[in-house]
Amino acid sequence: MRARGHGGSGHRAVPHTADVRVEAWGPNREECLAQAVTAMVETFADVRGVRPRAVRRARITGAGDEDLLAALLDEVVFRVEVDGEVPVGVDARATGDGALEVRLAVAPLAEMEITGAAPKGVSWSDLRVGPYADGWCCAVTIDV
Repeated sequence: MRARGHGGSGHRAVPHTADVRVEAWGPNREECLAQAVTAMVETFADVRGVRPRAVRRARITGAGDEDLLAALLDEVVFRVEVDGEVPVGVDARATGDGALEVRLAVAPLAEMEITGAAPKGVSWSDLRVGPYADGWCCAVTIDV
């Protein structure tokens, strides 16, 4: 995967056989992971113009960067499936112990246009997270 821009942030969905594959990039690990959440959300919902109704906080832990990405996306899947809430804004901050403190600005799924199948989980196959010359990038397949 080739990241975009010099220190910029972004994301995109890329073709995949049966599921959804997203790529994200940012100037640091936390922004890259937040962009991955936004990319995943955009594969199934149009959140443009949707105002958040609440803020949810989560502490995400893992043994490494790949674990953090998978756990963060699994948190979003849980919120969609169980609470019917979709992040319309994401802020992730590193903690001193390697975890992430995440702030999710959420809105009810019923208040947005559904554009695709909701995510069911995160695939560990070909999951990648790491630094590159201008920041961080990641790629992950989302089970739908």
